[in-house]
Amino acid sequence: QLQLQESGGGSVQAGGSLRLSCTASPAPYCIAFFRQAPGKPRQGVAGIHPSSGRTFYDDSTEGRFTISLDNAKTTAYLQLNALKPEDSATYYCAADVGRCGPLYTVNYAYWGQGTQVTVSS
Repeated sequence: QLQLQESGGGSVQAGGSLRLSCTASPAPYCIAFFRQAPGKPRQGVAGIHPSSGRTFYDDSTEGRFTISLDNAKTTAYLQLNALKPEDSATYYCAADVGRCGPLYTVNYAYWGQGTQVTVSS
């Protein structure tokens, strides 16, 4: 059973930055981050294929977010820069063992508990 542990959420002012972490055990085939604001569907943000390093992003990130991996390829990081109030949401780490992308919830079988990001104006 693959397990995911997230950390790094918090509250920042608009324009600020946060870095989210997601540690997977064992190492997955694919790791991604999603977010969900109250009353809205869960939305894909970014994903990475650990073996190749291939990354993919939702257009809504507008180049402000960057996903990366540690050397062990078991911890993914999502760097959130130039944050806007509309980025406020619960951010979830997701993983799968058989495929990687696109950023649809049905493509990911394993989920973290979520971490809250709040951006104030």
